[in-house]
Amino acid sequence: MNRQQLENNKYISKYYQMKKSIVLFLSLFILILISLHIQAQRQIETINSGWRFYKGNIENAISEDINTANWETVNIPHTWNIDAYTKKDYYRGVGWYRKSLFIPDITRDKQIFIKFEGVNAAAEIYINGKKAASHLGGYTAFTVDATAFIEFGRNNLIAVKADNSKLDIPPLSGDFSIFGGIYRDVWLITTEKQHIDMLNAGSDGIFIETPSVSKNAATVVIRGDIKNEAEEKKTVNIINEIVDPDGKVIFSLNNKLVLSAEANTPFNFKISEIKNPKLWASDSPNLYEVRTTIIDPKTKKLLDFSFTPVGLRWFEFKGSEGFYLNGESLKLIGVCRHQDQMLLGNALSDDMHRRDIKLIKEMGANFLRIAHYPQDNAILEQCDKLGILVWEEIPIVDIVSLDPQFEDVCHTNLKEMIRQHYNHPSVIMWGYMNEPVLVTVRTLSGNYQEQIFDKTREIAINLEKTLHKEDSFRASAIAFHGSEIYHEIGLSGITDIIGWNLYQGWYGGDFDGFDKFMENQNSKFPSHNLIISEYGAGADKRLHTLNPESFDFSIEHQQAYHEHYLPVIANNRYITGSTVWNFIDFGSASRDESMPRINNKGLVYADRTPKDIYYYYKAFLRKDIPVLHIASNDWSRRTGIQEDTKPVILPVKVYTNLPEVELFINGISLGTKKVDNFHAVWDVPFTGGKHYFTAKGAYNTKLIETGMPISFSSVSMFLNKENIRNLELAINVGGNCFYTGEESGLTWVADKEYTEGSWGYVGGDMFRTSKFRLGTQIQINNTVDNPLFQTLRTGIEEYRFDVPDGTYELELLFADVFAASSKVVHNLTEGEIEEKENIFDIYLNDNPLFLDFNIAKEYGHFNAVTKKIMVKVDSNKGIRVQFKASKGNSFLNGIKLRRYSMN
Repeated sequence: MNRQQLENNKYISKYYQMKKSIVLFLSLFILILISLHIQAQRQIETINSGWRFYKGNIENAISEDINTANWETVNIPHTWNIDAYTKKDYYRGVGWYRKSLFIPDITRDKQIFIKFEGVNAAAEIYINGKKAASHLGGYTAFTVDATAFIEFGRNNLIAVKADNSKLDIPPLSGDFSIFGGIYRDVWLITTEKQHIDMLNAGSDGIFIETPSVSKNAATVVIRGDIKNEAEEKKTVNIINEIVDPDGKVIFSLNNKLVLSAEANTPFNFKISEIKNPKLWASDSPNLYEVRTTIIDPKTKKLLDFSFTPVGLRWFEFKGSEGFYLNGESLKLIGVCRHQDQMLLGNALSDDMHRRDIKLIKEMGANFLRIAHYPQDNAILEQCDKLGILVWEEIPIVDIVSLDPQFEDVCHTNLKEMIRQHYNHPSVIMWGYMNEPVLVTVRTLSGNYQEQIFDKTREIAINLEKTLHKEDSFRASAIAFHGSEIYHEIGLSGITDIIGWNLYQGWYGGDFDGFDKFMENQNSKFPSHNLIISEYGAGADKRLHTLNPESFDFSIEHQQAYHEHYLPVIANNRYITGSTVWNFIDFGSASRDESMPRINNKGLVYADRTPKDIYYYYKAFLRKDIPVLHIASNDWSRRTGIQEDTKPVILPVKVYTNLPEVELFINGISLGTKKVDNFHAVWDVPFTGGKHYFTAKGAYNTKLIETGMPISFSSVSMFLNKENIRNLELAINVGGNCFYTGEESGLTWVADKEYTEGSWGYVGGDMFRTSKFRLGTQIQINNTVDNPLFQTLRTGIEEYRFDVPDGTYELELLFADVFAASSKVVHNLTEGEIEEKENIFDIYLNDNPLFLDFNIAKEYGHFNAVTKKIMVKVDSNKGIRVQFKASKGNSFLNGIKLRRYSMN
C-alpha cells in the first residue's frame, strides 16, 4: 500500500469517526427531546412484574416492616385457585399482594394513577400503609388516584388485599369457578394536572356515540370530562380528529375550554360531516379512530391524549323478523365464552384472549356472548377488529340477595361495564342476569321464595332503567333457563332481548323438545326478540359409542345434538340468533360428571384444541372457503368387537361444505356420498392395524383433499387358543360406551349380553338415576378412570367368559353409588338415588370368592374398588363370576380378563 493510499484511509477513518459522533450527538439530542416530551404528557406502563404474594389473611400486611421471606414472587396476571381444577371445596378467601414501586422525583408535579383491570372479587388498595381505595366486583376495572399517597423520589409500598370469599355481591352462585387474585393487567398512569377524567367508573373517560349512521352519512358525538387538578382555572385547547380506516385525517375540530379549578369540565362535540362512511360489519369491520388531544395554548405543551377506535354502523332488532345490521338481515350465530384455561385459571394473557377470538372467527361465528361477566378489554378489541358482534353482561346468576348492598353493587358493576366498553362497536347488547331464579325455584319455597321473586323483578326493573340511562343506543338482555316461571313472575317483559338457555336432549327429553319449545314461545310472544343464549352437550374424548344417548358424555352424542340444533336455529327466522354453551371446556369446581371440576360442553378442549364438532360449525358457517374435515381427531384410536375374522364395521364421518365427498382407506375408495347437513357418514370395514383415510371433493372445480391416520384393534367375540394369545379384554360393565383410559391407553369395550361360546353379562339392568340418566354423575374417588366406575349393572347374576383352559388374571371393578348426595343445582334433571345397603356373595365357578360382600361398609360410598384374582381354568369350564344378593342389589362396574398362561 503506497503513502497516498494510507493518507486516504486515515481521512476516510476520521470522516466516519466524525460522522459517528454526529449521529451519536443527534441520537442523544432526540432522546432528550423525547424524554422532555414524554414528561409533558400521559405515561402508561404495566407494573405486572415482581409482586409478592401470600395466600391467606395476615396481620400487618400493609406494613413495610413485615417479614415477607415466606411470600411467593409472582407476576400479574395471577390467581391462587389452580386448586379449583382438583378440589370441589377450593380455597375461597383472602390473598395479599405487595409491590415496591419507585416514583421518580421528576413527576412530583404530576398526577399518579394505578388502574386494576380485574381483582376477584373484592379489593382493598393500600399505599404506604394507608388505604387508598376499595372495590367490590371481580370482573370490572377500577382506577385509584394514588397522588396523595405517593412519596416521590423513593420506593412506595403498594399492598392489595384480594378476597374471593362468598360475599354478598354478584355472583352469589354459578356454574363456574370463582378464581381469586389480581388476574388482569395493572397499569401505572402518570398525567399532567389537566387530564381526561381518569376516575369515571374505570373507563378511559372519552365516550363516542354514533347517533345517526347510514350508507350516505354518519354523525359522531365525542363527549367526556377534563379534570383540572390545579388550584387555579386553566384554559386549554381540545382537538378532536377523525381518522378513516386508511389512516387519513378526514375531520379536525379545535375547541377552547376554560377549566374550573379542582373540578371536572364536561365537553360534548358533534361531527356531522362524514360522507359515504365505510361501515363496520361482520364481514368488513372497518374502524375509524378518534384522536383527542389537550394542548396548553400558551406553551403549546401537550397535556393529554386519547386514541379511540370507532365503528360506524347501525342495527335493529325486529322481533320475529330477526336482527338487521346496516339495513341487512343477519342471523347471529356464535358462542358463549368463559375466560379460564386449565392450570392457568382466569390469569390469561392478552395474547391468549386474542387467540380465542381468532379461533371463534375462524370457525365462522359472528356473535359472542361474553358470559357471565365482563371480560378483558383485549376480547372487545379483537371483536372490533374481526367483526364479531357482542352481548356482554354482569354476573347476576341463579339468585339475588335481599341485602341492599347487593343491588348497589349490581348497579355499580353495570355502570362500570357499560362505561368501560362503551366505545366498542362490536357491542350490541348489555345483559344483567343469567337464569336469575334457577336456584330460587330449585331450593326455596313458600313466602321466602316469593320474596326473592319480587326482589329479582324489582332489581331487573331498576337495572333496566340504569342501563338505558347509561346507553340509549344498545339493547338490553336477560337469559332465562327453560321455564315458564319467568313469564309468571313478570320478568319476560322487561328487557329488549329474551335469551333462552335450552338443553332438551341433554339434561332430559329429546331433541325435538327444543323445536317445540321455541315454536311455542314464538306463537305466544311473536314480538319478542328471541335468542338461544345457551345450548350444548358435554363430551369426553375418552368416551365413544355406537348408540349415543343423552348425558352419556360421548363425543357422538354431542355431535348428534349440535347436528339437530344448528339447522333449526338457522332455518327459523324468528330465532334471532344463538350462542353455544360453551366455546371451551371450562372450570366448574362444583361439577363431578365424567371430568370432575370441568364443564366439558366446549367446542374446543381446555387447551383450545378443536373438537371434531368445531368443524361442523365451520362447515356450516363458512361460505368463503372450502371446509373438509375427517371427524375422527377425537376417535383416532379405535377398538371394536370382532366376530370370527370378519372386519368390524364402524362409522367414519366427514364434516364439509362441499356438495359431495369421496372417502378412501389406504388408497382404496369407499365410495362417494352426497353431503347432507354438512356431513356424510361411511360404514367402514376395519381390520387390525393403522389405516390412512383420505377425503376428497371439489370446491369451485378445485380439488380439495385431507387425510388422517386411524388405528384399530379388536377384541374377539369368540375366544379360542388362536385369538387369546395376547388377550386383555376390558369391559365397561353397565355402560353404552367404549372408554379409553388417558393414562393407560387401554380401551374398555361397551357391555354386551352373554351368548354361548362368547362372553358377557347374564341378568340385571343398566343402572339409571332417571329415564334420561345412565349411571351416576357423582365423582368416584381414588381413580383416574371416573366414567368407568360411574356406570354399573345392578341385579347382575353372572358374568361369563367361554375361554380355553389356562391361567387368567381376572379384575373386578366396584363402586357403591347407592347413597344420597348433595345435588348440584345446575344438573337440571338428576334423578334421586335410592339409598340402600347392598350385600351380596360372589362365586367363581360355583366356588365362594367374596361372601357377605358389603362394599359401602368396607370401603365407603363413591370409592373405586378393584379386586384381582388369579383363575385356573381346566376341563373347558370357562369362567363364571356369579352374584347372589342377600340384601339390596348385586352390582358390577367393570371387569377385565387377561391371559396369564396356557398352563
